[in-house]
Amino acid sequence: MGILEVKGVNKRFGGLQALGDVNLSVAENTVHAIIGPNGAGKSTLLNCLVGKLIPDTGSVMFDGQSVLGRTPYEINQMGISRVFQTPEIFGDLTVFENMVIPAFAKRDGSFRMHAFESVLNEKEICERAEQLLEEVNMQDKIGMHSASLSRGDKRRLEMAMCLLQEPRLLLLDEPTAGMARADTNNTIDLLKEIKEQRDITICIIEHDMHVVFSLADRITVLAQGTPLVEDAPENIRGNPKVREAYLGEAA
Repeated sequence: MGILEVKGVNKRFGGLQALGDVNLSVAENTVHAIIGPNGAGKSTLLNCLVGKLIPDTGSVMFDGQSVLGRTPYEINQMGISRVFQTPEIFGDLTVFENMVIPAFAKRDGSFRMHAFESVLNEKEICERAEQLLEEVNMQDKIGMHSASLSRGDKRRLEMAMCLLQEPRLLLLDEPTAGMARADTNNTIDLLKEIKEQRDITICIIEHDMHVVFSLADRITVLAQGTPLVEDAPENIRGNPKVREAYLGEAA
């Protein structure tokens, strides 16, 4: 039994079958990648995992609790954080303000960290924010307005914002999209550090196979809304079904 369990999920949009009988089990403290060609249903599945979409049938369970029908705040309180394709930060705020203001807004100056079930006051939040910014190598940009950051730095800031809440599950939607190769490699290194230093499960949707094979312990390949193959990375590379799904012809 994985920490994230998807069973029999189906989702249609009018006449389009976006997901067809999807079953997925993500083991705790692993990096699980979901890949597939365009239109395979990856984003639809991710939106089901965070409660943004309700499947027509099936269940999505995180640590034994259903995520379906829950608000984004409730999903967050369960210990699930999501990083979107486009970094969701406030460009008119400084790096430090992006870190602390959402936390202050939620609980009148205190904030519950999921992993430790402790409540932090304002001073502790600020100290923790500074620590995390240093951890992601953003300490020298703490007073910069976020709009002036590179895409790679915006991603690092967003990662730090997620880590402030001590999530148990981190969902990443193409975290290296639009990045130069140097920023992509830095993001890979950062995610490796996050995984090594924390009890955290990471589920990643990504088109860049360099990222996938650098990080993943397990890979699920979707094709036309249905899981095609699930296996270890070393067995995915040369799998003829995967090559056919991506190339559009039998290999």
